[in-house]
Amino acid sequence: MFIVLNMMITFFFNFQETYNNQLRERYGDDTLTHLEFDSDLWMEVGSSGGPDKNQVYGLSNTTADNLRSTRSVSTVGSSQSISSSQSKEFMALQQHTTQLTEKYDNLKAEYTQLKASHAQQRAEQRAESKQLKASQAQQKAEYEAAHEQQKAAYE
Repeated sequence: MFIVLNMMITFFFNFQETYNNQLRERYGDDTLTHLEFDSDLWMEVGSSGGPDKNQVYGLSNTTADNLRSTRSVSTVGSSQSISSSQSKEFMALQQHTTQLTEKYDNLKAEYTQLKASHAQQRAEQRAESKQLKASQAQQKAEYEAAHEQQKAAYE
């Protein structure tokens, strides 16, 4: 479980990092110029790499297909008009992103907690091992002393 949890955290972190890097490349370093959510970029990052390039990270195949088919944005002057299906899809993606972020944060906290617990257990085991070795050394010394006394008594 520890390894799977670590892999999931690493995968999500890499996805999020790639998405954020692509946002900076596309819109510059100033986050005020970034879109709140770039569905095209999400689709690009989510469907690149991996065994199934048609599967978008964090989306069911149906949701990803719907997003691909409803992504037509028409521009009028400097404003964008978005269809209601796109708006619903955007809200669903935004909610899904929030849920994934919460899951990531929870998994990261659980991982940190497990790691600390594991370190504590190892420290306790080392202390017990030292204590056992000291006890064994004391028993050996007592045995050797008793043996020497018996040996001296027979001589």
